[in-house]
Amino acid sequence: MTFYIILAIIIILAILTLSLITTSKGYAYKHTIDPLPQDSQHEQTKDEDSKE
Repeated sequence: MTFYIILAIIIILAILTLSLITTSKGYAYKHTIDPLPQDSQHEQTKDEDSKE
């Protein structure tokens, strides 16, 4: 019986450690965004939209 309790505690600690590592890596990830389109490209898109 004691063996199963120790085994369960080891499994719980392993899952806790892995979840903390995953969360830490997720917060450390550097998110980037695409740059805004240039004005000339934006005007072309507006002209195409107005033709429809």
